[in-house]
Amino acid sequence: MQAFTVHQGLVAPMDRENVDTDAIIPKQFLKSILRSGFGPNLFDEWRYLDHGEPGQDLATRRPNPDFVLNQPRYRGASILLVRRNFGCGSSREHAPWALQQYGFRALIGPSYADIFFNNCFKNGLLPVQLPESQVARLFDEVAAFPGYALTIDLPRQVVVLPGGEELPFDVQPWRKHCLIGGLDDIGLTLRHADKIRAFEEKRLAAKPWLVGAKAG
Repeated sequence: MQAFTVHQGLVAPMDRENVDTDAIIPKQFLKSILRSGFGPNLFDEWRYLDHGEPGQDLATRRPNPDFVLNQPRYRGASILLVRRNFGCGSSREHAPWALQQYGFRALIGPSYADIFFNNCFKNGLLPVQLPESQVARLFDEVAAFPGYALTIDLPRQVVVLPGGEELPFDVQPWRKHCLIGGLDDIGLTLRHADKIRAFEEKRLAAKPWLVGAKAG
């Protein structure tokens, strides 16, 4: 998992409440058995005027010029500004995968659906929670100033505005530790790889017949 420490990036606004996971990555794209390749279909039904299917050539599709991520001023955005209850609906982990694979490293909003919120941390995507009044202010500033960028400092737990003002945010210490260290569930397990190997060697030495059983 990619570590998150300090990130500076262009901000794109998603000015809708209750954005659900089917809007983030529509259900037809969940057929893949891979964990990659979801970024091109992020917000697919909003980004395109035609219906999308897995494996479709994006060059043949019709982008929606009115959708925020298709606007040139937000090209390359890596911070998504959202409204309340972002990520509601089904629990699909593909939603944070799609956001991250599109290029987003962090979200800023007043609230998130619980399962989506947890899945973000497990996949290296930082969901920052700020008071609704502060989020509303950021929406106004993003609209007013093309090229609006923010810095998110996870070790210090602050969002730094262009003028230097800092907005503090809370994050659970263990989640912060895992993000800074780039540790997902597999990474946490692999920290104990030496102990796991030692256990397996000791077990096989005591029960050598398991070698054949394992090979079979």
